[in-house]
Amino acid sequence: MLNWDNPLTPSKPASKANTGAAEQAAPGSTPSEKLADAFSSYASSNALMDQPARAVEATAPAVAPANTGISFDDTPAAPAEVVREEAPVAPTAAVKPVTGDAMAGMFTEQMGVTGKVMTAVNSNDKRVINGQGDVNQLAPFKYPWAWEYFLNANKNHWTPLDINMAQDVHDYNHTLTDSEKHVYENVLAYLTTSDILAMRNIGLAVMEKMTAPELQIYQARQVYEEALHTWTYQHCIETLGLDQAEIYNRYRVVPEINQKIQVANRRLEDVMRSDMDLTNQDDLNSFVMSYMFFSGIFEGSWFYNGFTPIFSLQRRGLMKGTSEQLQYIMRDEVMHASFGIRVVKQILLENEVRLDPKAIRQMWDESEAAEAGYARYILRDPILGYNADDHIEQFRFIANRRARQLGLEEPFPGAQSRTPWLDEQANMKKEKNFFETRVTEYQTGGALKWD
Repeated sequence: MLNWDNPLTPSKPASKANTGAAEQAAPGSTPSEKLADAFSSYASSNALMDQPARAVEATAPAVAPANTGISFDDTPAAPAEVVREEAPVAPTAAVKPVTGDAMAGMFTEQMGVTGKVMTAVNSNDKRVINGQGDVNQLAPFKYPWAWEYFLNANKNHWTPLDINMAQDVHDYNHTLTDSEKHVYENVLAYLTTSDILAMRNIGLAVMEKMTAPELQIYQARQVYEEALHTWTYQHCIETLGLDQAEIYNRYRVVPEINQKIQVANRRLEDVMRSDMDLTNQDDLNSFVMSYMFFSGIFEGSWFYNGFTPIFSLQRRGLMKGTSEQLQYIMRDEVMHASFGIRVVKQILLENEVRLDPKAIRQMWDESEAAEAGYARYILRDPILGYNADDHIEQFRFIANRRARQLGLEEPFPGAQSRTPWLDEQANMKKEKNFFETRVTEYQTGGALKWD
């Protein structure tokens, strides 16, 4: 029996009785049993530690064991030599201990190392993409600002269970009008799918292309946060007793919600191709356009503006628990957008990226059309203090802000803010009754710098 803590060591000390176990096998032993006994004998004498492994084939009509593809040294190897011989006999000579230097030599030979000396990492060799540095070595930093994003994100730690939702249950069942319920439910229906899309974009399409670990570490936190946001929406849906199947399927059956999802899906699929090569100019341009869309529009504009209908209820004292959840999410999303925009600008600085002005214009127009259709659906009946025109104009205003941050021309010159109170939601400075709510602001309430 093998010891799985060390596959090359028997689970019990070898004894004299075990020596030559293959020869002592009963006449009726099967080839497989002979092979197992032979391997046990070899293992007990540590013969496998000082000579290359060989697959032993018993006397005909032996059946070779299936090749599992597993190698104890974890390195791909050429097909093992098959040696025909009678039952192996354990060596009688003493086994010479393997020294550290000898073991290092064995690994050097087995792993094909040529003896090249590794050089120290120079932070100047790092790049956001297509870098030549060691992706496993965090410091020295080339992008210390990325590490600061990671540290800052951890100060905004929370879970949806931290917030009291009891009043929301009462408001939904006894206070909200049908129009307000329509707004609330469809905002959640859109967000539940969108945050999973954002998670897949960073985790599957972006993070693995980064060649500086300080960038990847913040993006790993970002992936977690998108999952946390999805949990939050699910928590709200469960707490209110909404029909989960119906809510989650709205993005598939409501065209106005589906349109936004499809716009994002096309951007995601464009950079998840298996043949994506960022040393190719066309692929590089596609990647930058996709990353720009997700940071500047998807998270920076759609998400930022997307919470506004719920915040408008909060301003009237309704659905305050859900709104507080969304405030924490908003703080995360502002950081995601800010980080993504900075990464895009760094890629533009380090690489010869030629963005097509027509493609950029199309990106803004397509996004505005999708947002307008969505706003006219969820706000088909205006609610007190908020309507579809307000939502659309606010999107244009925020889109102009993101364009300026990206170093681009404003796509919607002259757009005005219809909800000047929206930026205040990210600051989240408010009084809390210690005996009624758990303290969730930690040390970060006014310490972090947001958009």
